[in-house]
Order: sequence, then C-alpha cells, then structure tokens
Amino acid sequence: MRDWGRLPDDVVEELRRLEWDHTGRLRERLLGTRPFPIPCLLKPPTGSQALEDLDHFHGYIAAWRKWPWPHQVAWVTKRFRQLGECEVPMRLEIESTQALIAALGAEAVEQSRGWAERMEPLLSLDRALFTTLIKQLGELEKLSMTDIHLLACLLPQLQCGMGQRRYLRALPLQRVDTKFVELNQSLIAALLDSMHDQEVSAHGGLEAWLGCRATPSNWLHVKPLCPDVKGRLAGLDLVRLSFEQLMTYPLPARSVLVIENLQAGYGLPELPDTIAVFGGGANTAWLQAEWLKDRRVGYWGDIDTWGLKFLADARLRQPHVEAMMMDRDTLIAHVERGVCEERPAELPNYGLTLAERSLFEELRSATHGVGRLEQERLSQDYIEQQLAAWTHASAGL
Repeated sequence: MRDWGRLPDDVVEELRRLEWDHTGRLRERLLGTRPFPIPCLLKPPTGSQALEDLDHFHGYIAAWRKWPWPHQVAWVTKRFRQLGECEVPMRLEIESTQALIAALGAEAVEQSRGWAERMEPLLSLDRALFTTLIKQLGELEKLSMTDIHLLACLLPQLQCGMGQRRYLRALPLQRVDTKFVELNQSLIAALLDSMHDQEVSAHGGLEAWLGCRATPSNWLHVKPLCPDVKGRLAGLDLVRLSFEQLMTYPLPARSVLVIENLQAGYGLPELPDTIAVFGGGANTAWLQAEWLKDRRVGYWGDIDTWGLKFLADARLRQPHVEAMMMDRDTLIAHVERGVCEERPAELPNYGLTLAERSLFEELRSATHGVGRLEQERLSQDYIEQQLAAWTHASAGL
C-alpha cells in the first residue's frame, strides 16, 4: 500500500470508520461537543515518489480536482525536479455535520434522514429532548415510525405517582399498549428524565417514579416434598414465586433444599418437613431473606467451578448453608460422566471450606480428568441415599 497520494475513496472510508461508525465520536459531533473541521491529510508525494509512479501521481491530482466540494481541499504549490511546478492536494477539511454526511454518500444521507424523521415527533413535544435523543439514537433506530408515534403519544401521559401501586402493565393509558412501555423502559426513562429535571433517576427508576409496584422478577420453582408441607402450601404441589415473594414469604417447612438447576428439582424424592426451591442457577440473592436464618438450608448444585462459586455466594447470604453432593467422593463415584469445563470461574475469596477449595482447584486443573459433573448425571439411588441421610441428620438436630 502506498504511503502517499491518498485518493478520495480511501479518505471517505477512513472518515466512515473513524467518525460515522464510531458511536461515541459521532454523538459528540452531532451534539457539537467535538468541534469541526475534521482535517484529513492527503499525503502529497516527494519528487522521487511522484517519478516512481507517475500514473498514480496524475490520478491523485485529477481525483481531487473532481471532488464535489472544492472549497474543502487545500492545495499547495510544490516544485519537483523533472516535473516542474505543480499544485498538489495537501489536506481535506470537513467543516460540518452536513458536510460529513454528504461526503460519506447515500447510505449516510439515508440514515441521517431516518434519524430526523424519528426525532421530529418527539422534538415537537419538547425541543430540549434533542440531546437525549442524540444519545439514544441506537434505541430510536430500533423503533418503527408507528412505535415513534406511540412514544410521542405516551410521554405526555406519564406523570409522577400515576401508577397508584398498580403493576406497570396496568397503567391507565390512552391509545398506547403497556407492553410497549415495558419493552422500552430505558428509552422512556431517559426521555422523561430530560422532560422532568432528572426526577425519574432521583426516584430510582421508571416504576418507582410512576408509583408502580415492582414487576415480579427472577422466578423460582417451589415444590413441597411431603404431604404435610403440601397442605401448608394450600395443597399445591408446584408453584413459581418471584424473588420479591421469596424475600417476604416464609416457606412452610423446617428444611429448605436449594437446587441449582430446574430439571434436578423435578426428580427429588419425598422428604419430611422439607420444601425445595429450584431452577435459580446463579440467582442466590433471595437467600438473604431473614426467615431463612431459622431454617436448615441445604444447597445442591453442579460439581464444577461455577457450582462451587454459587455455593459460596449462597453462604455469603446464609453462612449455615450445607453443601450436598458437591464433594470429591461424589465426583469420583460418577467421574466417567464428567466433562470438561470451558470457562472456569475464579476461586471465591470466601464461602468455601478447605475441602471445597481443594476440590475447586482439582476441577480447574482437571486433576481427575474432568472439570464438570452436572447434578443431573448423578445416579438416582445415590441422590435418594444422600438426601435421606441429610434428612435423618436434620431430624437429630
């Protein structure tokens, strides 16, 4: 590749890469916080370089003579041995956003028109939205014009406290569906912040500002493991509860068995005065619930570095959590069913016993030829024996 005589196509592609495709820089140009002009050096040749490739030299000069906006090209007169005195293009200067769009061509022109079309219905509500809209261009581009008009219809309707403890999906809106609100919360919150002096952020988010009840999240499966506990749970043998409900609703059993994966929870045997919470994966935050301090809590997850990390996280919430079937003996008994672990976790600083920390390192180094044993791969009779032993130990407490 030549290191002199840059042609218009090369410069335009560089502008596209450095200015248009660079989201942060483009936003700054559009907001006026990164000043114009944009200088582009065209690298005129030395005399020897020009003589080595006269065709390129003449093509380089001719190409910039044809540049559609000649006022943007700075020329300099140079004297070359054997060629004499020549005017050569030295620098291109893009003086404005409009000039940048024009230089980049039809695709950029079309994209900028799309931005303007999407922004206008919203700017008609409040011109002060311009800065926020520029920052949210990526989100705006995802919306159809139908959605843009829905957004313009929605924003004036949203007022602080209007939710009156309803869920977000139950907001009393006119001509707008509440699923649209749920799907576009971050964009709506940003625009409302601009319209209401950052009140939404000050309240802690859109739902809080509207006065809505928090939408339940992080659902987990709950299964009573004996008839008595099932009776205390209104006769239900399987329910789903949200994080918020688990935090505030004490489950009606002396022992709580926490299972990492969903399918493993379905295979649990009957256990006296025990209830299972399963399918949460990495979600151990609910274990900080105060009512768990008075329960016996067992934790059973995959034997891999991530499973042990989740166990450690659980113990940070409730230090009395007991690990179940997450030991070296269980691994060795089923080692032929193990696999490698592609992305091991980092060893937690706290929450694991010395034996568990040792097992963690053995898994990470594949000491036993495997790095992962899924809990679903344990033999069913082994699972039932271990759970029965845990239950008997619980009865002796």
